[in-house]
Amino acid sequence: MNNRSLSDNNTDFYRKEWWVERWLELLDSYRFKKRLERARIYAREGNILSIKFQNTKVFAKVQGSDINPYQVSLSLVPFTDKDWDYIVESLSEKAIFSAQLLAGKMPEDIEEVFIKNGLSIFPFALSDINSSCSCPDKANPCKHIGAVYYQLAEYLSEDPFTIFKLRGRTQEQILDALRQLRIQKLSQQKFKNLTQNQNNLVGIIDKSNRQVEESKTLDLTKFWRYKEGLDPSLIVITPPSDDQTVLDILGRITLTYEEARIAQQYLQQVYRKISQYAVMEALNRES
Repeated sequence: MNNRSLSDNNTDFYRKEWWVERWLELLDSYRFKKRLERARIYAREGNILSIKFQNTKVFAKVQGSDINPYQVSLSLVPFTDKDWDYIVESLSEKAIFSAQLLAGKMPEDIEEVFIKNGLSIFPFALSDINSSCSCPDKANPCKHIGAVYYQLAEYLSEDPFTIFKLRGRTQEQILDALRQLRIQKLSQQKFKNLTQNQNNLVGIIDKSNRQVEESKTLDLTKFWRYKEGLDPSLIVITPPSDDQTVLDILGRITLTYEEARIAQQYLQQVYRKISQYAVMEALNRES
């Protein structure tokens, strides 16, 4: 990474982002305020000549009072591969996390994911930061280490994945892992749906085969018979409410008026008897 100095204006800018605030809370709580002020001045005025990452460690050259710049190293304890597997699994459970990370934003409640897995993405105490400086100052953090810490706040402002890099994973590794896990879950869901559809189809075929077998033994002469007795208080069976006969339904036919009248009277008597017989049969009563 190339050296970048911090101005007062862009310091105000990156302090607005919550993850940068969380990064700075620890150092700002340091009781040696004058040393912190010198560290901020070093970062702001360009005394950090270079910063570069090597895996999870940060190496920097900071110009101090000596003619030669001081060598500073800073790192956090990286998470294990197993830890990251749990973290990615937890991140994948909320689509909003993946969407915000892809957009270069740090989800506001992402710390809960790490806490859920017994971890903390940000350091709790200064002892969580492994740092060293080649300057003669025995205090840690010295103003050179502090300057690098403040400079990293600007990197965090521009790239939230910087904190993940310090914990052992790059942006590409995290996003690739999320994509792979999402593909895996989609494949599992598709397989589950396919299996369910196959089971449903087998069930339909089995039911259809049973119905075919049952139809082979069906006695059509008893199809309309109801074997159980009917409770008259629950079911009322009555003959048709009108006296229409087949002649009424067919309409006018070639009979004389007298012939049609006699035929109609006869059919009405037949319909009444058939209706009465049907009602008695339905109620299992003998006439």
